Amino acid sequence: MIKSEFKTILKAFKSEKGFAKYQIEAYNRFVNKRIQAIIDEIETIEPESERLGDFVIELGEVRVGKPSVKEADGSLREVLPKEARLRDITYSAPIFLQMITKADGEVHEQKEVKIGELPIMVRSNLCPLSDMDKEELIEAGEDPDDLGGYFIINGTERVLMLLEEVAPNRVIVEKKGKKKIDYAARINSERRGWGQRHTINKRRDGLITISFANVRKTPLVVVMRALGLETDKEIVESITGEEEYQEEIYANLYETDVSDTEEALDYIGKGMNVSEKDYRKERAGEVIDKYLLPHISQNEEDRLNKAKYLGRCAKKILYVANGDLEPDDIDHYRNKRIRTSSELLEILLRSKLLGRVGLISRIKYNYKKIARRGKVPTINTVVESDMLTGQIQSAFATGLWVGGRSGVSQRLERTNYIKTLSHLRNVTSPLSTQQEHFDARQLHATHWGRLGATQTPEGPTIGLRKYLAVMASISTGIEDEKAEKAIEDLKAKIKR
Repeated sequence: MIKSEFKTILKAFKSEKGFAKYQIEAYNRFVNKRIQAIIDEIETIEPESERLGDFVIELGEVRVGKPSVKEADGSLREVLPKEARLRDITYSAPIFLQMITKADGEVHEQKEVKIGELPIMVRSNLCPLSDMDKEELIEAGEDPDDLGGYFIINGTERVLMLLEEVAPNRVIVEKKGKKKIDYAARINSERRGWGQRHTINKRRDGLITISFANVRKTPLVVVMRALGLETDKEIVESITGEEEYQEEIYANLYETDVSDTEEALDYIGKGMNVSEKDYRKERAGEVIDKYLLPHISQNEEDRLNKAKYLGRCAKKILYVANGDLEPDDIDHYRNKRIRTSSELLEILLRSKLLGRVGLISRIKYNYKKIARRGKVPTINTVVESDMLTGQIQSAFATGLWVGGRSGVSQRLERTNYIKTLSHLRNVTSPLSTQQEHFDARQLHATHWGRLGATQTPEGPTIGLRKYLAVMASISTGIEDEKAEKAIEDLKAKIKR
């Protein structure tokens, strides 16, 4: 009886939720919202050329076409997954972007240009199979029970792994007890798919230091002075107003001779090994604006907000060190997040557009090169769509992703239906398999209902490669803007 009821529930979950539907929904979200959001962030391209004068390229709406293949004779026609598998081609669709060139404020050219091709996830909204019924799928040579949620790259079915990472923009304080460090707070500050890890350490002698980017083990009070809190009183009050904790902060105030913002920036610049004195402060300011807590802001106007945030971080460390708060359990699943195809593709596309050898840099270079000949180049001549296509397909084919990750894209297991299902619900950890990581490998109480308790491989990856529980699904959360609006609305209701 119990077995029969479980089968009924399982069938209902398959039809209503789907075992791989979260991957498809994530991909649809990337196509419908995130690509345009990335383009809106870039907004304009400004090639540097004396011959071009005041010349800009404005970026408009982005559109993803239908899955297609370009034949040897140059013709373009639509394609289905079956043909992509048989012909060893990539199941992809062109990405079109509206581009407007302006010279001295006047429109020179306006055109929708193909900037590359995007691999299409099988059964996503862009895939024709998503609109077919059972009979149509059979006629198209597809398995009606196929889950979808994977890509076809050069004829090979590949799936993007679910990546388990520490929750971004959260202060996690742990007890270390190693060498000179007693307690440490880690913050994975993330903004628009780009992240920066911060570590705040409380040493046994009471000194609190911070490390981020190429700023290493710098006294926290120095960074807070650089952010605009110049007086000792401002620094102490930004951390806590409780006298028993203030005494611990005083030791940090007299650790260095830094007394104002200018000296603090110079101190940070020296620590970054910037030799030129005139450039030292400027460089330090650029680093704290761009790389320090980017989730708060990357503008100079918000430095005080960053200083206040660091004060709260220091307060939490002091509370944990004095036993008023329990240390955070980094293996607790409230402190973890799962990256799906949407986040992974956003990171990849952003890198291939904005990187040093990205498409935007190449467009600037081509404009500058052609302008030297005294000509005003057309959009088609400077946009190398094959470049973006090749870089994206290479990442899918090799599994090498942004940030030095490997194995992000893997060949889909097709031994049997159960193995295919398991592979689509595989959760991998970024931790190295060559190190012990005993706590991370152990089964945690918060895995219950989220991850399978017994399914993990033997050997070096034990406990680091896990699988979603049978009827677990992944929620998407809400965007920061919507969360901020909800909080403001709640404040307004309370005031009433």
